[in-house]
Amino acid sequence: MTENREQDLLENVPDGLFIGGTWRAAEDGATLEVRDPSTGEVLRTIASATPGDAQAAMDATADAFPAWAATPARERGELLRRAFDLLQERAEEFALLMTLEMGKPLKEARGEVTYGGEFLRWFSEEAVRVQGRYGATPEGSGRMIVSQHPVGPCYLITPWNFPLAMATRKIAPALAAGCTVVIKPPQLTPLTTLYFVQLLEEAGLPAGVVNVVTSRSSRAVSEPILADRRLRKLSFTGSTEVGQSLLAQAAPGVLRTSMELGGNAPFVVFEDADLDQAVQGALAAKFRNIGQACTAANRFLVHRSLADEFARRVTEEVAGFGVGRGTEDGVTIGPLIDEDAVEKARTLVSDAVERGANVTTGGSRIDRPGTFFEATVLTDVREGSALLREEIFGPVLAIVPFDTEDEAVRLANDTEYGLVSYVFTKDLARGQRMIERLETGMMGLNVGVVSNAAAPFGGWKMSGLGREGGAEGIHEYLQSKYTLTPNPF
Repeated sequence: MTENREQDLLENVPDGLFIGGTWRAAEDGATLEVRDPSTGEVLRTIASATPGDAQAAMDATADAFPAWAATPARERGELLRRAFDLLQERAEEFALLMTLEMGKPLKEARGEVTYGGEFLRWFSEEAVRVQGRYGATPEGSGRMIVSQHPVGPCYLITPWNFPLAMATRKIAPALAAGCTVVIKPPQLTPLTTLYFVQLLEEAGLPAGVVNVVTSRSSRAVSEPILADRRLRKLSFTGSTEVGQSLLAQAAPGVLRTSMELGGNAPFVVFEDADLDQAVQGALAAKFRNIGQACTAANRFLVHRSLADEFARRVTEEVAGFGVGRGTEDGVTIGPLIDEDAVEKARTLVSDAVERGANVTTGGSRIDRPGTFFEATVLTDVREGSALLREEIFGPVLAIVPFDTEDEAVRLANDTEYGLVSYVFTKDLARGQRMIERLETGMMGLNVGVVSNAAAPFGGWKMSGLGREGGAEGIHEYLQSKYTLTPNPF
């Protein structure tokens, strides 16, 4: 019965490109295979776009822009609200689809449906709240009108780790603002985006407003789109290295850019922290999505007086995690996305151990079909270890002891990244100091998960530019115009 349910769902997912309101094959008939990371088996074969297909998608989004920009904000918002309602009706389908193609446990996939849906609901409400201003010039010579306008056609590139939420987090504000889009889902997990855009079509999406190109080669489809002078906005979520390359490609067109890039989040536990709260926060911050999140805590900086007890409690919890396919009951740790992810985790753990770290649980690849790596806890991780510099993107929790607040701040800020930080302390003044001293765009104070559709998501330093979500999110897709009129008196 379960296999039939999965197969029925997969057969309902479109396998083509979506361009100008039509599902179609790639112009040369090329395809790509989407695999289940828990087994390595092919889930679905879908179209792989060519540069010509990408150009066709760009043409469609540019042609659709004037009419969509002129569509009343209420109508744009109501389309997003209909999409939200349809998503609630099909929540189980979307959760299962994400589990199949990405590997996350079904419980977490259901959480992503809730989270991803909130961007549809939030921006359906924000669409009608875009405002300008009117006022006299200071010297009284005229009247100033400041109005907001959609920035234009947009190119959205999403990552593989949150297939639904990353699509809704970009598409919803773009549509709410009056922009049209081409979206390129990740090669590893494109099925959820295809299924979601089919849902948008059912909700009444006009032809050309959203176009989807899936491809084995990101560069092949991105280059013609980024070179097109009609494109006005690029939004990317992914690695800093790729983000830097895209910024360079966006420069000739002086594109508006939103870049949500890599992270190296510190998780700081002070000596006065509620240890039970800190342990639960650590498990959420580290092992959510199997550690494959840019917001995942990377470096656990624990006051020396608590380090041993913190490690003992965390190890006890982690050692009891269920491992398996995300559809199975009791699973906390599903597969990593591919072989490269497994090898990266293995290499980082080996490097830390060679430098003096201790493995209290896990530390190895799991010998079974699929790409599984044990949930791992390391203690006494030494400065200079690669996993303190690089984004782990796997289920590895690394503990570093510290002695003073200043040392904790130094260690936390000792990275080129600045996406999110986590701090556990009962001291209100210390918490306030951390808000001001830690160099991150977001912070969880006594909480292990910070993401919320109503909040501005984004980082400092090499972690990116711009914000997604919150009141700030829609402004990434708007541009201001100032008009001066004579004094009417």
